Amino acid sequence: MIKLLKNVNYLDVRTAQYQTGKTIVIKDRKIEQIGDNSLLENPIYATKDTPIDCSGLFLLPGLIDAHVHTTAITPDFAELEISSPFYVAVQSTHILQGMLKRGFTTVRDAGGADYGLAKSTEESPELGPRILFCGKALSQTGGHGDVRTRGRLAFEGCFCCCGLGRVCDGITEVRKAARDEIRKGANQIKIMASGGVSSPTDRIDSTQYSIEELRAIVQEAEAANIYCMAHAYTARAVKRLLENGVRTIEHGNLIDQECCDLFVKYGAYLVPTLITYSALAKEGVASGLPASMEEKIYRVLDAGEIALKMAYDTGVKMLYGSDLLGAMHKYQLEEFNIRAKIVDNAELIRQATCNAADCFKMQGVIGEILVGADASFVGYNKDPLKDISVMTTPEASLKLLMNQGYLIS
Repeated sequence: MIKLLKNVNYLDVRTAQYQTGKTIVIKDRKIEQIGDNSLLENPIYATKDTPIDCSGLFLLPGLIDAHVHTTAITPDFAELEISSPFYVAVQSTHILQGMLKRGFTTVRDAGGADYGLAKSTEESPELGPRILFCGKALSQTGGHGDVRTRGRLAFEGCFCCCGLGRVCDGITEVRKAARDEIRKGANQIKIMASGGVSSPTDRIDSTQYSIEELRAIVQEAEAANIYCMAHAYTARAVKRLLENGVRTIEHGNLIDQECCDLFVKYGAYLVPTLITYSALAKEGVASGLPASMEEKIYRVLDAGEIALKMAYDTGVKMLYGSDLLGAMHKYQLEEFNIRAKIVDNAELIRQATCNAADCFKMQGVIGEILVGADASFVGYNKDPLKDISVMTTPEASLKLLMNQGYLIS
């Protein structure tokens, strides 16, 4: 089936220049042709449906959130581990619909989603964004993916159902775990490589996994022609990851200048997730975060913007990430407002589009409006290059939304 968009003004996100007065031809979910409006005079299109008139809109490629948890229906991960998979799946559909309605047509899941959820939105793009999943994040015993409290020797649930992580220790176990996630179709492998806010027994400043274990995981990812993303906060944790082949660092609130230089040296990507700390500080406990973990939030909250500015000034490549949990997913677009205090609008748009395509090795598929790419667009009634807040108020400004050729109402 062929769809047509006419009078299109679309943003070349790499040059930050608009291409004006264009017609876009869509076939089989892809952009088949881009030309001027004279394309409409071609007899082949005369019998097609009435073209969608994009006059007055500023068209961008569908947005990409590089750090989400589509199955995190609560910030209480211990509770999530023992939840019914059927209940979590149904609740996840609401999360995915919210992400799509905010303009995100691709999301990278950082722990929890599997091939089944990804296949659902692949088959039916109107249900939610494309999901690039890692399966379960790999965690050491007592690490950021281990939800047991100090007094609990075993766990009444299991680490294979609804949780975000799996516990594995030693070179043999981590290799097997990585291979298992690859077997199940993981687009990338997630490593829990430092302490975290929502884990009950570790410290924010701890490093997790030995160098030998990290190398083993990275080797398995590279053997499968995929890559590793890693949760890490401190400079000490980040340096050992960058030096051992990890492509994306998630969070990185406590990095230093040496880390920034290493990002540039290795061509790695930083994925700040500043909005999640603001949201957790505001309503994390009310949403289900155990009160005992609240103190950890403030350890990283204020440091995040300092790290963002340092990375931006150094020229570190960055991706857009939100990392929200439970009822706090509603704040997903607020990351734009936080970063806009430091990052210029054109670069911020690139972080949520073509930068992610480059990192995921999906150039020409997502993140740009190009012939052969996904027919995924967001159309605003004002220019986000001039005012980034346009992108944070979809109910007022998002006037056209298409996901892989499906017009979303």
